[in-house]
Amino acid sequence: MADFKVKIKRMEKGDLDAIEQIEIASFGQHHWSKESFATELNNGYARYYVALNAENDEVCGYMGLWHILDEAHFSTLSVSPNYRRRHIGEALFKRLVDDCYENMIKYITLEVRVSNIPAQGLYTKYGMKNLGTRKGYYQDNNEDAYIMWTENIFYDKFKELYKTNSEDLVKKIEIEYL
Repeated sequence: MADFKVKIKRMEKGDLDAIEQIEIASFGQHHWSKESFATELNNGYARYYVALNAENDEVCGYMGLWHILDEAHFSTLSVSPNYRRRHIGEALFKRLVDDCYENMIKYITLEVRVSNIPAQGLYTKYGMKNLGTRKGYYQDNNEDAYIMWTENIFYDKFKELYKTNSEDLVKKIEIEYL
């Protein structure tokens, strides 16, 4: 049985103060502003989700994506330092994939820092592949980013990998979608 329970819901304006605090803790002075997230909430192409500690409804993480035709561009994911290493980031990534299935989105793409080995591990675990590099992508330190993509998530190979990873994940963390 899972030792932690998280609820995942669509992001709302009332979540933005907590999200701003996670942004600052995670990204320092190069964080997204609360106003940027508020703008994204009104963007018809965007989907933003928040993970809540099921015991106290504290915001413990969030992620966002854009739907662009048959592609989802994964824009951000962060987990509060107080909640890291509890599989919340993976639970949010699972929500992203489920969102894609619900909306018939075939491909997922993202950029990830070359130095962010834990995130790359999560993404490759779910079948994403490094297909290139964006030189100097990150403004804070001019770090390169890997461009990662999935194959079509409706192909059996991806669906089998996703099913296996999802079954393993729910043994570690209980997830409820609101």
